[in-house]
Amino acid sequence: MDDLIIRVATLPDDLPQVFQIRYLVFQVEQGVDPALEFDGEDERSTHLLAFLNEEPVGTTRIRFLTPQIAKVERVAVLPEARGKGIGQRLMEYTLSFVTEKQATEVCMNAQQSVQVFYERLGFQIEGTPFEEAGIPHIKMKKSLR
Repeated sequence: MDDLIIRVATLPDDLPQVFQIRYLVFQVEQGVDPALEFDGEDERSTHLLAFLNEEPVGTTRIRFLTPQIAKVERVAVLPEARGKGIGQRLMEYTLSFVTEKQATEVCMNAQQSVQVFYERLGFQIEGTPFEEAGIPHIKMKKSLR
C-alpha cells in the first residue's frame, strides 16, 4: 500500500478533514451524539491524518495527559478504506509519534469490538468494561519502556 501517507494534521487547516472522517464514522455509522464526539479538546490536541491515493481516510487524536502519558482517542478509518491495514499503520505511526515526544505510556478507552486489534499492538486491558457514548468500551494501556 504505497499510496498511503500518514502525517500530523496542520491546525486549524486540516480540522475539516479530521472532523469529516469522525462525523462519518462516529455519528453516521455509530450514532454517537455530536456533543460527545466534539468535546472541546480538538484544538488542544495533536491529530494524525491518513491519506490513501491523496484522499483522507483515517484519523486519530492524541492528548498528552502528562508529559509522559499520551491518550489516544477518536481512532477512525472510513468504512470503504477498512481491511487494507490503514488502522494498523495509523496506530504504528501514533505509537512512534508519542515515543518521539518522550511518552512512556499510552492509554485509551477502546471500543470492545476492536479490543483484539489493540491487544495485537501490545495494549493491555485495565479494569472492567463500561459504556461510553452508548458503546461498550474497555480501558487499555501500553508501556513504551
